[in-house]
Amino acid sequence: MNPVIEPIARLCAQLSKLPGIGAKSAQRLAFHILDIPENQARELAESIKRAREQVRFCSVCGNYTDADPCSICRDKTRSDSVLCVVKDARDVLAMEKTREFNGRYHVLQGILSPMDGIGPDDIRIKELLERVEKSDVKEVILATNPDVEGEATAVYISRLLKQSGVHVTRIAHGIPVGGNLEYMDEITLAKAMEGRREM
Repeated sequence: MNPVIEPIARLCAQLSKLPGIGAKSAQRLAFHILDIPENQARELAESIKRAREQVRFCSVCGNYTDADPCSICRDKTRSDSVLCVVKDARDVLAMEKTREFNGRYHVLQGILSPMDGIGPDDIRIKELLERVEKSDVKEVILATNPDVEGEATAVYISRLLKQSGVHVTRIAHGIPVGGNLEYMDEITLAKAMEGRREM
């Protein structure tokens, strides 16, 4: 007989809805939460509640923030002439970790995916075009993922932006640092060849 304890089952069910968390991982997390001191469990619950209540999208770039506009949009040391377009807030975080980009961001909050019913009106393309038109942006870097939807989104946006006269670039794709040519697929190698640069 397998006794079901309803509060634990409910906690497991909610945890298993998180990305990358299966039934076993959810169960491990649930038991861990039950084993930690009560004040830690309350702090975890309060942190989730506070994040849901206080974090919102920046009215300028669309990134997550707890103050509007976000700290990147408020930063006077960043260049207004270069705008990096990304799919979501996680991509902003990834770009910032490189410490190589000192421009502004535009978060699409999704990508074009006709199979999922996501068209141009469902993501922040209109806001991007308005932003480019009303600002001193000279270059737009399209930094969407190198998958089918990311490429389609980049091509679509590129065509729209070319009409405005702004310089449109795409981040390079290809062989990762430490990669081995014999293990690369044809598309990755082709992208690496396309993105080659002078030494």
